[in-house]
Amino acid sequence: MLNEILINLDWSPLFISLKTGIAATGICFFAGIYTAGRVMRMSKKKREFVDGLLTLPMVLPPTAAGFFLLLIFSRRRPLGIFLFDEFHIKVVQTWLGCVIAATVIAFPLMYRNARAAFEQVDMNLIHAGRTLGMPEYKIFWKIVMPEARPGIASGTVLTFARALGEYGATSMLAGNIPGKTGTISQKIAMVIQDGDYITAGVWAAVVLLIAFASLYFIDLLAGSGRRQTKRWQR
Repeated sequence: MLNEILINLDWSPLFISLKTGIAATGICFFAGIYTAGRVMRMSKKKREFVDGLLTLPMVLPPTAAGFFLLLIFSRRRPLGIFLFDEFHIKVVQTWLGCVIAATVIAFPLMYRNARAAFEQVDMNLIHAGRTLGMPEYKIFWKIVMPEARPGIASGTVLTFARALGEYGATSMLAGNIPGKTGTISQKIAMVIQDGDYITAGVWAAVVLLIAFASLYFIDLLAGSGRRQTKRWQR
């Protein structure tokens, strides 16, 4: 029975989820690092406000976030009309909608981890770089990023895992179109509604394996970071 299900299983939800996770993670990686660096330079009051605003998708119900995204990108709204009329870009019920929804939901993880990693960087190293006449961009790439690497890497993996499993906002914005926007999470919900618990269990096992691999990778990165810290202390 299980072998027959595996043979006949449509693997498109896995490929769609992986594509969405990779694309969203790439966007969150650069946007999260850039935003974290900018926020670190703000005044305390302004930093607290911006930090709360950027972290908001983490505490909002995903369906609420999806509702707001639907309002923004709907073809009945100014931005949606502009994107379609000027660039022929449609967001609602497309794979692009999957990426945008996953990016919005996963972004706070990348941003928070990047900011926490930057806060742990020894300021003496930065001051030393400035004393040696290094420009700010070289200080960032040669000093800050290597020192913050374990935290950045952990944030990247967590962002990918969150984007891969996103369901609520994706359902609201991109819908559940088989072979186009149907992700693993949506597939699980759909087959459970049909009473097909075996297929749901197979997909749940796939997600479980990916999640475990992500957590294991984070532990490897954390162990590597601790070893580097010990060598630095010696």
